[in-house]
Amino acid sequence: MKKNIIYIICLSGLLAMAGCKDYLDINTNPNLAAQPPIDGLLASTTYATGNNTYRVGNITSYFVQHLASPTVSSGSDIYDEVDYNTTWRYLYDNMTDIHDMIEQAKEKGSSEHLGVGLVLMAINLQMATDLWGNIPYSEAFVASSSDPESLTPPYDSQEEIYNAALQLLTDGIAELSKTDSKLTLKASQDLIHGGDLDAWKRTANLIKARLLNHYSRKGAYNATNVLTALSGSYTGNSQDAQVQTFPDLSPWNQAAVNNTNLLLDGWISAQLVDAMDGTDYGVTDPRLPYMMTLTQFGDYRGTINGAGRVGTGTDDEESYLSLTGFYSKPGAPVLVATFAEAKFIEAEANFRSNKLKEAYDAYLAGIAAHMDKLGVPGPQKTTYINNPAVSVGEANITLALIMKEKYIAMFLHPEAWTDARRFDYQYRNFTLPTGALLPAFIRRVAYPSTEISRNAANVPPVENLNQKLWWDE
Repeated sequence: MKKNIIYIICLSGLLAMAGCKDYLDINTNPNLAAQPPIDGLLASTTYATGNNTYRVGNITSYFVQHLASPTVSSGSDIYDEVDYNTTWRYLYDNMTDIHDMIEQAKEKGSSEHLGVGLVLMAINLQMATDLWGNIPYSEAFVASSSDPESLTPPYDSQEEIYNAALQLLTDGIAELSKTDSKLTLKASQDLIHGGDLDAWKRTANLIKARLLNHYSRKGAYNATNVLTALSGSYTGNSQDAQVQTFPDLSPWNQAAVNNTNLLLDGWISAQLVDAMDGTDYGVTDPRLPYMMTLTQFGDYRGTINGAGRVGTGTDDEESYLSLTGFYSKPGAPVLVATFAEAKFIEAEANFRSNKLKEAYDAYLAGIAAHMDKLGVPGPQKTTYINNPAVSVGEANITLALIMKEKYIAMFLHPEAWTDARRFDYQYRNFTLPTGALLPAFIRRVAYPSTEISRNAANVPPVENLNQKLWWDE
């Protein structure tokens, strides 16, 4: 079975490379097919979307202090202008392949592939724009007479990107609802939902609710629209969008393995430990062993961001991603969108509408959903939820409590950083990294060096990494 998985992913990725004609890749390999098969593109783009979720999460998890570097003053911790060129390339390589799948789907009359492609494009666009803000999109995947290789496309504003992504999702749902597709999805090639059209529609609705909820600082925010989108989304953990098929180790499992091999990866931040072990909130969270390792002292200890390790790095004086934990065990899935996230979005939207009972119920349901996902036993789940620090009653529910629990439930996910920025990092006792190069929390990343070197005329100016993105203003 593993050999078949490797073959599907590797062959699909190789064939998909033939379709890359965006501004990132100007080389042509005559040994590759002129047009990759549409199901090969389906496999490669669903797989790459999961991997991109991991890659972006591996950047943002240091910003929200889920993870910390064992190295003193590591650039990932202290807000250095790190060059995330590789992540940019992976996102745009995948969006190019998605674009090719969309075009093929139109030519072949496959509403099923078209619908999935539109949803995937929205997901990858969101990851890119929430890192960099303004990005190329409208002219990024098409050549022109003045720019035949699309090397210098103009940038779309983040507001335009969000509008485009929301339209992609609306159109994707419409295509997935059609019944006259000339081609059908192959379950073995769809590495997120196994060819289930209803599952794709639910995911599209959740991503739409996610994007609409990002408008919380804008005048255009409409809680009713958020809740309407959620009504067509997930109703349980079994419907989550996730990638669990990998040719070798799953990404976060690789991080845990790296650490056991003394490559010092996957170290847990003190901020997260303090939020879960009773230090900050007075209640011990039973999810701790499902997310991180115990220390040699029999407790959980995080590493302070920017300060680096306190021990040798080989004696378990701090907590790391666990080889048996939900996120980092062998075969662990990469979560793209989850039922738990949906419930916390529902809680926030209702809270902002002053519907406190609905907000409170969704808040508790989000906690329960995440615990069920991780496999926390029922009695431990009940004890935690019934603790007065958690079950505060609908009259006492606050946005801070909702966001605190969502912060834990979105462990390692890119969305956690968007939440932190929307919430102004107002988590209890949340502090700047030791030796931070900025006077305030980071709000964006710098454009990659490749863009600055070849597309400088179009790259927007960035004053510093405190500069807020459009939805954050």
